[in-house]
Amino acid sequence: MNGLWAAIAFLTRLPAPAGACDDARARTASLAWYPLVGLLIGLLLAVLAWLLRDTARVLSAAVVVAAWVALTGALHLDGLADSADAWIGGLGDREKTLDIMKDPRCGPAGVVALVLVLLLKFAALASLRAAPWSALVLAPLLARAALTALFLTTPYVRSGGLGSALAAAPRNACAVALAVTAGFCLLGRWHGLLALLAAAIVFAVWRQACLRRLGGVTGDTAGAMAEMIEAVVLIVLAVR
Repeated sequence: MNGLWAAIAFLTRLPAPAGACDDARARTASLAWYPLVGLLIGLLLAVLAWLLRDTARVLSAAVVVAAWVALTGALHLDGLADSADAWIGGLGDREKTLDIMKDPRCGPAGVVALVLVLLLKFAALASLRAAPWSALVLAPLLARAALTALFLTTPYVRSGGLGSALAAAPRNACAVALAVTAGFCLLGRWHGLLALLAAAIVFAVWRQACLRRLGGVTGDTAGAMAEMIEAVVLIVLAVR
């Protein structure tokens, strides 16, 4: 259970035992719990959307997106902004790209990326023809399951970074978590399968881009992937 608490403490702003992220073994074990934390985030957002079901759709979508940011502490949005700045400013150079990612300042590309992904999430939620509850569950679930798959299959290139401990995560437990996630999505039939395929495509494309540019991933590029998957899943389910 320490791994679960470490995952909750790192991925959300929900209450967790003090020092949950201080235990190195718990941080390593936490990767297998990422999909479950994604499911928890999705369920909380779905409950909020249900409570706002009689509110104007545009206002409800805005409140849900704001709650989404608050619930996750903008953790992956920060990675998205850093990755956007580095990808453009790095001009194809690996070391320059890594250096820019370490800069705490947010440049124009980062700001644009943040605005675009939040706008796309808001528009997709406001455009869903049916109730958004299932989409709100699937998007964060698949985004965090993709993080598990990413650290399980891809070299981590920044020594001492926040994600370095995840490279040694228990592979069997992570594989089981991913299999359960896929099975959960398939319970939703075409709805869940479409979301799963969309997430898989984003995962494959971004992973390959990171391998070409960096030879692996960093915490920032992992966060960027999570944000892209959430946005794409919502968009695909909104336009299907």
